[in-house]
Amino acid sequence: MKKSRPKDFPDLRENSSLSDEDIFSSLAEKKGTSLFLGRYSLNQVVAALRKRSFFKDAKKRKLWPLEFDLDSSEYPRQRFRIFHKKKKPENMIVDLKIMEGVFHPKKKMSMGISLSEYNFLMLEWLTLQNPLLSFSGEKTPLPGQKHPGLGLGRKIVDIFIHLARITRKDGLLISPAYFHNTLLFSRYFHFINPEKSGEVQAIRRSFPDVPFKQLAWIVHLNCMKDNQGKEYEWMAEEEVYPLNKVLMDYFDSKDYREIVEKSEKHLSFWIDWERYKKRRDEIKPEID
Repeated sequence: MKKSRPKDFPDLRENSSLSDEDIFSSLAEKKGTSLFLGRYSLNQVVAALRKRSFFKDAKKRKLWPLEFDLDSSEYPRQRFRIFHKKKKPENMIVDLKIMEGVFHPKKKMSMGISLSEYNFLMLEWLTLQNPLLSFSGEKTPLPGQKHPGLGLGRKIVDIFIHLARITRKDGLLISPAYFHNTLLFSRYFHFINPEKSGEVQAIRRSFPDVPFKQLAWIVHLNCMKDNQGKEYEWMAEEEVYPLNKVLMDYFDSKDYREIVEKSEKHLSFWIDWERYKKRRDEIKPEID
């Protein structure tokens, strides 16, 4: 298969007159597993990234040239990756698992909302990293990080929100694998379950003076306990950036806010510092 570097697309030039709708329009109705989301050719994806200055940002970080890979073997779930120079794991910049569909919650929501009628753009996994950089000195990783991030989180999320809009989705849905992801994306996303939102807010309230990265490791290493002395374990739940008015009203409703506040009020946490120091020392090269 021909390598997919930007230079292989001579017809795609910087053109501020092109809108994202123009870029994504021509194959919008064509379905097929060789297309991103069953709609868009790789040329269109590359053009959209160029339009959103992703190439410019990559060049600033010396991540050039780029290689692209789209795996549709589990369609409608797809894996889209971007590499620096060659398609090797150690060169990976972006790793995205994405699909479209209806979300079916594993348990009944406390407010009785039915999600079966809503269609989401689902981000099942997203890694953004700079493979040219490593952690050393004062630069330490967050749980799950192999390389420092790109510093493009907000821009990337904006791209997906826009993509959800132009594909007429009711919202963008994520399920943060790590506690710190929830904190990083809290400006955009809301937990479908208001009790989960109250749980996270209770943790934030309990430790206002603990640095963000340290708190991330405390949670990851299971060194936090609740007011009953039970070990706290982070369990990911779905969060939504709503685009549908009904969903917007749900997250903005008095009932939702009251459940969040009630959940937060009845929860408190404390840190087992002795346990944390012991576990931190066991994996010290990973943290420090």
